[in-house]
This record gives sequence, structure tokens and C-alpha cells, in this order.
Amino acid sequence: MEMVKLTIDGVQIEVPKGTTVLEAARSAHIHIPTLCYLKGINEIGACRMCLVEVKGARSLQASCVFPVGEGMEIRTNTPAIREARKTNMELILSNHDRKCLTCVRSENCELQTLSTQLGIDDIRYEGEQGNYAVDELSTSIVRDPNKCILCRRCVSTCREVQGIGAIGATERGFNTIIEPVYSKSLADVNCINCGQCIEACPVGALREKDDTDKVWDAINNPDLHVVVQTAPAVRVALGEEFGMPIGTRVTGKMVAALRRLGFDRIFDTDFTADLTIMEEGTELLGRLKKGENLPLITSCSPGWIKYCEHNYPELLDNLSTCKSPHEMMGAMVKSYYAEKTNQDPANIYVVSIMPCTAKKFESQRPELQATGYPDVDAVLTTRELARMIKQAGINFLKLEDEDFDPILGDSTGAAVIFGATGGVMEAALRTVAEIVTGKPLENLEIHAVRGLEGVKEVEIPLGDITVKAAVAHGTGNAKALMDKVVSGEKEYHFIEIMGCPGGCVTGGGQPIVPAQVQMDVDVRAKRAAAIYDEDRSLPVRKSHENESVKKVYDEYLGEPNSHRAHELLHTHYTPRNKF
Repeated sequence: MEMVKLTIDGVQIEVPKGTTVLEAARSAHIHIPTLCYLKGINEIGACRMCLVEVKGARSLQASCVFPVGEGMEIRTNTPAIREARKTNMELILSNHDRKCLTCVRSENCELQTLSTQLGIDDIRYEGEQGNYAVDELSTSIVRDPNKCILCRRCVSTCREVQGIGAIGATERGFNTIIEPVYSKSLADVNCINCGQCIEACPVGALREKDDTDKVWDAINNPDLHVVVQTAPAVRVALGEEFGMPIGTRVTGKMVAALRRLGFDRIFDTDFTADLTIMEEGTELLGRLKKGENLPLITSCSPGWIKYCEHNYPELLDNLSTCKSPHEMMGAMVKSYYAEKTNQDPANIYVVSIMPCTAKKFESQRPELQATGYPDVDAVLTTRELARMIKQAGINFLKLEDEDFDPILGDSTGAAVIFGATGGVMEAALRTVAEIVTGKPLENLEIHAVRGLEGVKEVEIPLGDITVKAAVAHGTGNAKALMDKVVSGEKEYHFIEIMGCPGGCVTGGGQPIVPAQVQMDVDVRAKRAAAIYDEDRSLPVRKSHENESVKKVYDEYLGEPNSHRAHELLHTHYTPRNKF
């Protein structure tokens, strides 16, 4: 590897050729502010916050796109640089909607943070304020152009990472706006509601549709029995909203907080993740036996499902008919649990705490009303739950650990790994392998399907069959995989797709991590590691060994893929226009 020697602020360093000045400075522990920069995704030098002086250059240079050169001398902190950065920031703020105290991103806004760092105490320029309509028609995402700073991080994420391109820059100059084509609402285009645009946005221009008031109303309604469930990825991220390190497991504190918020029952979506494995594993074995509708493709990710409906309608029969785990839980609460507790399902209100904004869209699908009522009545993101905990004045850090309520709160390690890419595949193989061979697996950890590689392939011998499987995360990687399947270039028996990069651990509803932190920390890896730690900590790690799941089959469902199971736990999908 060819190396380059240079000097930054008097510090002599050596970095690989092709390294940007920004990256070189960070390797020397020299901080350069950024705003539009998003590592590996949006590196366009548009905001001009990262300006530096390069000896011999006629003007200041954007360090995020300027490559190092042999013998280069760079200064990052001069009066001219500081003044240029302040001026650029003031110009951005001059036409920004500065309702910071009421903004959902207050105290976690990169614009706000950088303004403080740059010492902005006055704005010398009075720009023309935009007066754009706020797009609130989507069930999942609110788009407020008045707060947009045109950094294009959302555009790059949607186009380059997710391969969708639902939003882009329209008009020119001062009139430039980030929006869907023809000024349509996000509800009317091929947006999959994944919320990765929210995670990318440095300000409050994109946010989740807030349902906390609706949930508070339900909790405070004496006529409603309010049941809450939590997805596996929430427990490894919620703590970040209270200052805890990225990837801290807070399962017990989370349960305790939910109980103090006033929910009547606290169940674990992991229970129905185990149930999903029983249903989906049986479905896989049936398709393998018949040789029909292969490959079987997982259906846990609503963003992926909507992407498939838009782009691969010819593969809808290949999708598992299983509902996602939280929808299964809603159906079980309003049927099995309602019967066991002698309650009218009309008076049961089910709340899902999810790492995902697409779950909000999913909960409103008309196909998901197994009991005549919506399986799930409201979906809150991890961020929304944190806001409720803060509103209630609960000292989260001081809470003692508490347990989920039985029996729909009992789960296994196989269920918790659903939160990371490859987790559904691994959980399914743990069960299917033992059912087929009749022998316990010697090693439960199938590392071939783990990790952050965009597409992973594995072959698993199951008796007389070698199952060819693939895992992809993020719809951009899903497209690359699906195109090969459709063309016949690749053949598989089983495919797992997660709509978000890294899987649910970095879903669109998770705590937002500033771009500066993401330069040094792989958030996906940190949270996924916590997921696998939780798996290893549990006494039962295979879905088919969940005694509570066995009890539900014995008492109510009969057997996996039974008629009643299909009525409650399975669904169908709808072809949609590609654009």
C-alpha cells in the first residue's frame, strides 16, 4: 500500500494514498467539524463546515473530499477558517426554521450542536424563510421541508444504500427542496417507510409519525386493557437515549419502565419470534418436500415486504405467509390471551415498541385483522418510548430489573437474535436442523450467516438435503440478490431479507447517532454484539424448546401450520406500482 507523508497542524503523519484530509486528521486525533458528511454514504463537500487551509492552494478546501498529497501542509484552525465556518453556519441558519425548543431533535440536532461548537451567538444575515407544507400523509414518516438544510444525506441514503430513490432535490438555487417526484407525498410513492432517511437527517426535517399521545390516551382509558410488547432490538438501544454506551442491554430496566408507565401487561415480541420459527420452519420443510415456491423468503421485515410488493411482484408467492412477530403477538393477545382472561378483544389495546418505522405502516394493513380487529393498535419507536419515559419523570438509570409477564413474555435466545441481520436464518436453522436430523446441534452459533457483509451465502446439510441459503440486509443489497434469483443466476432454498442495513438493530426508529460518532463507531456491530450476548445469557436458545410455545400449541393452536394457526398467524401480500 502506497503511503503519503503530510503535516496537519504541525503534526507529522503518514496515511494511505487516497485518504481524504478529513480522514487523515481524525487518524491524528484532530477534530474537523462536519455537517453534510455521512461516512461512506454522503461525501459531497456541500456544507463547507469542514474547510481547511492547504499550503499553496488558492482557497480554503473541503476536507471531506480533498485527497492528501505527499508533503502537504494543512492547517485546520486559523482565524480565516473559523470565520469562514461561522459565516457558512450563519447562512444556513438564516433561513432555517429555528423552533428549536419544540423540535423533536432538540439536544440531538447536529446543526444545534455545531452552532454551539462554533460559538454562534448572533446571526448577521436574515434569509427568506421557507413556507412549505409539512407532509404528514405517510403512516410512518413526517417530512418538514422548512427544517431541511439541503445536506442531501437522506437522498444519498435512500438512493445509494436502500436503492429506492423515493426522494431527491427538485427546483434550483434558493428554491431547491428535497421531496418525492412531482411534489408528491411520501405516502404516494414507492417509499418503504424504513426510516433510514430519518436516521441520516442531521436535523428535524424528517421524523417518525408520533403516536405517543394516542398511547397515553389508551393507558388512561379505564375501559381499555392495554398490552405492550417489545421487539428484541429495542433492548440493546433504548439505554442510549439515557446516556448509556451504544449497545448496552437494558431488558430488565425497559420492562420496569413499561410497568411504571401504566401498561396492564408486558409481553415480549420474542415469544412470537419463537412462534414464527415454528410456523416458518414447518412452512420451509413443506415447500422443500413439495419442491414448490422456492426459495422461501422471510417476511419479518415490513420495509422489505413493501419493497418486494413494489419491485418483485412475481416473487410474492415465495414470501413466507407468516406475519411478522409483532403482528402474530397482536393476533394471539386478541384471541388466545383474550379467551384465557375472559376479555372482549374489542377492549384490548395492543401497543408494539419497535425499532422500525415501517411497522407503523404494517399495523394499518387491512390484511392484519385476524380477529376482526387490528392485530396491533399502535406502534411506537424506541425513540418514542424514551420520550414517554422522560415525560413520566421516570429515572430510567435507577430502575431495578423486572421480568416480562407470562406466558406470552417467555422466549429463547433464538428469538432475540431476530434483531440482527442473519438472526432469523440462524434461529430457523437451529430448529429445522434438529427436527430433520432428530439430533441436537453441537454448535448453536451459525457464524456463516452473521456479520455485516451485504450478502452472505451458506450451505447447511439437513439429512438428505443440503439447504442453500442466503442473507441480505438493506434493500440495496436485497435488490442485488433478488436480481440474481430472478435471472436464474443463483438458486436457493431459503433467503432472509432485512429491510434496514444491519437488520433491526439499526432500524429507522432506533436512537439517532450523530455522524461524527459514526465515523469512529460501527453502531450496527455494537448493537448486534449485545443481541448475541443476550442470546448466550439465556437458558433456552432454541425456539422449539420454548415450553410456553409448546403450551400454546397444545391448548390452542394444535400444531404448526394448522388451520387455526393459518387463520391467526399467516397473511398474504399485494402487488404495488413500481413508481
